[in-house]
Amino acid sequence: MKQAIFSIITCGLLLAGLQLSGQQPAGKAPKIPTPTGDVRKAAPQAGEAPKIQIGKAETITLSNGLKVIVVENHKLPRVSYQIFVDTDPLVEGDAAGYVQMMGDLLGKGTKTRTKPQIDEAIDFIGANMFTSANGVNGSCLTKHSDKLLEIMSDVLLNPAFPEDELTKSKKRTESGLQTEKDNADAIAGNVGNVLRYGKGHPYGENMTEETLQKIDLDKIKKHYGTYFKPNTSYFVCVGDITKAQAEKYAQKYFGNWAKGDVPQHTYAVPQAPAQSQVDFVHKPGAVQSVINITYPVDLKPGTPDAIPSSVMNTLLGGYFNSRVNANLREGKGYTYGARTGLSADELVGNFNATASVRNAVTDSSIIEFMKELNRLRTEKVAADELQVVKNVLTGNFSASLEQPGTVARFALNTARYNLPADYYEKYLERLQSVTADEVQAMAQKYIKPDNAHILVVGNKEDVADRLKPFAKSGKVNFYDIYGKPLDDIKVAVPAGLTAQQVVDDYVNAIGGAAAIQKWKDADAKATVSLGPGMDMIIRTVQKDNAKVATEVSMNGQTMSKQVYDGAKGYAVGPGGAQEVTGSELDDLKEQAAFCKEAGYKSKGYTLTLKGVENVEGKNAYVVQVKRPDNKETTEYYDMATSLKIREISTQGAGDQSATIITDFSDYKPVNGVQFPHTLTISGAMPIPLKAQITEIKVNQGVDDSVFKAN
Repeated sequence: MKQAIFSIITCGLLLAGLQLSGQQPAGKAPKIPTPTGDVRKAAPQAGEAPKIQIGKAETITLSNGLKVIVVENHKLPRVSYQIFVDTDPLVEGDAAGYVQMMGDLLGKGTKTRTKPQIDEAIDFIGANMFTSANGVNGSCLTKHSDKLLEIMSDVLLNPAFPEDELTKSKKRTESGLQTEKDNADAIAGNVGNVLRYGKGHPYGENMTEETLQKIDLDKIKKHYGTYFKPNTSYFVCVGDITKAQAEKYAQKYFGNWAKGDVPQHTYAVPQAPAQSQVDFVHKPGAVQSVINITYPVDLKPGTPDAIPSSVMNTLLGGYFNSRVNANLREGKGYTYGARTGLSADELVGNFNATASVRNAVTDSSIIEFMKELNRLRTEKVAADELQVVKNVLTGNFSASLEQPGTVARFALNTARYNLPADYYEKYLERLQSVTADEVQAMAQKYIKPDNAHILVVGNKEDVADRLKPFAKSGKVNFYDIYGKPLDDIKVAVPAGLTAQQVVDDYVNAIGGAAAIQKWKDADAKATVSLGPGMDMIIRTVQKDNAKVATEVSMNGQTMSKQVYDGAKGYAVGPGGAQEVTGSELDDLKEQAAFCKEAGYKSKGYTLTLKGVENVEGKNAYVVQVKRPDNKETTEYYDMATSLKIREISTQGAGDQSATIITDFSDYKPVNGVQFPHTLTISGAMPIPLKAQITEIKVNQGVDDSVFKAN
């Protein structure tokens, strides 16, 4: 029964015309246009660094310790304001994410205004405002400054933190976390955080569904009351404003903000691995691998290394014609894009080299990455290639100055990191002076291919064993999607256990063949939420273990319908009924069964017990199932309960194929049979879909007319 509903939901999405996520088919290299020439050979000649004028920042400090930064620019009658609360990063523990949640709730209501009232007031004056864990930002026409700042101060100083807004925010966040669980890049980001910094460091924490549930208003209010103080904050004013006006606004709207002691934190500095290690996260059914070569670095903002190290990283992987992209994309066709990043940070920075590549070339891609990392350390860059990189960075910097927020960020960075007052004005001059010797020195200092976490998120069966040579230890370390270490599954399959026995144990666990045989008909409804007010309803009707009808609807309108009357199958749409044949007809026959697993043996399925894998913390038997028409699925049965917890299949064909992962949970008894009431489906859409079984009627009597195409 559950298999029928799963297949129907997936088919319903396809028949309704909803797009599959754009996944690159296995075994196909990206089509890359042949370049007509190497633009790097025609680099412009180096010239004098252009002179730039960035508005001079002036500072004022109020009696409560609030530091006011003013950058005048009277070209346009607009001004931006920012209250930046400069708090230390902190370890949030088992409620990781509450600081971020506090920033989200900050703008969701005050003691005198509701969120709709705040939004209406901001819209009325044509302003913008948003909140974060570090305070409040806003911008408006100069003439509306008083109105905007009155709202900003109310939001900052009188937040209500409404309970209903916390509930909404947690629901939105939970949806985002579900999406991340199926996103290989997000998984790599989460696990990379843990590997680089460790869970005892604030940068090594990740919000999970478990930590989200432990976030409450007490934690949010305590953090706000402890850390939101003027003596650790900045009021940044940029645009059509004078120093005198800024001081007046600061006193009027933030002068009564009470100062106080704010806790300071220190953390051990994370270290790169003593020797390179391979770290792996299994993503079932993945046809691509996400590679991250990463480690922490001791690089602080504004230090003498900041600019030359940026040049070095840009050359390596920081723009389209960088070395790693030219190699892995243009030269080898392994990926659509490869890049590197070198980040400076007041606590600890990091290096990261990343690309998404086909399974078959995962190890080859790592070889090419390592080749480029080592080449930059051992060979000096040619003058023309270096000049191209300087030109790219010059263009990026100049373009950034067109954004008003850039000047505000420069002013804030100058104050926070004690940079020279002319640091940004002299940026281009320092950039143009970077030499090939400096680039090589930066590579030798910050590029550490022999001390890296080589993190890969991909299909374990296809990829993991081929990565062992990259680890000095010769072993692969396995992690779950949040960076929790997992043993490379060594659980022995009991002697003599067969795949058929695993499936038989499942049939017994849900109630047994006798209980299933008592089902004569079934009528079930499942709801798939696609967003606010967008619920998809899938109705599945089965009879005699041999007939099935499905209907997919939204807002009362039928989107698609499929029927199988025991002999013929039809897909019914706006254009009428079309007969279903071949593999699609075999799908309908399988969906007609109340429990397809109970018929594997009698219907000629081939079962292979592949071993044991960890599925979200549960050891599960892995059974490969081949239907008589050779269509294959992989099924996972919990070793502890014998219940099926996951199934992987392929829907569609060729360029339109997609790997579909369905997780089964929330088993409840229905007419003597344990039935999963929650199905989480990944791969059919860009985001995972959760189908909730809302109604099941068994043996109520179903007329055969339900299975007719008209």
